[in-house]
Amino acid sequence: MSLALAPLDVSIELEANLPCRKFDPDLWFSDSPTELELAKSLCGDCPLRVECLAGAVERAEPWGVWGGEIFERGAVVPRKRPRGRPRKEDVARDAALRVEAEERLAASGLSQGRNAVRLAA
Repeated sequence: MSLALAPLDVSIELEANLPCRKFDPDLWFSDSPTELELAKSLCGDCPLRVECLAGAVERAEPWGVWGGEIFERGAVVPRKRPRGRPRKEDVARDAALRVEAEERLAASGLSQGRNAVRLAA
């Protein structure tokens, strides 16, 4: 049984406890890297974070923040880059963030097997 289809805990008041229901939904699909980082941080305490991420991986979501991770073109990216050529320090930071994202995905059990997540380079 996939995590995306796992039964929900009925004790969770979905509308009241989910940050994506309390805040503007456009925040999770913003073009602004700062707003996407805010959306990621809001997902941190969500009771459905793992299920949300598993569902997004299974569906290969093309963009947006799902389960506390940023998806772009169906792959998890450590952060959304602003337009233009990246600075050298940004490239180094992206490499460190990519490792951190891989560790979070491994901790969630989504980096192996059928639900493997493709990380963008």
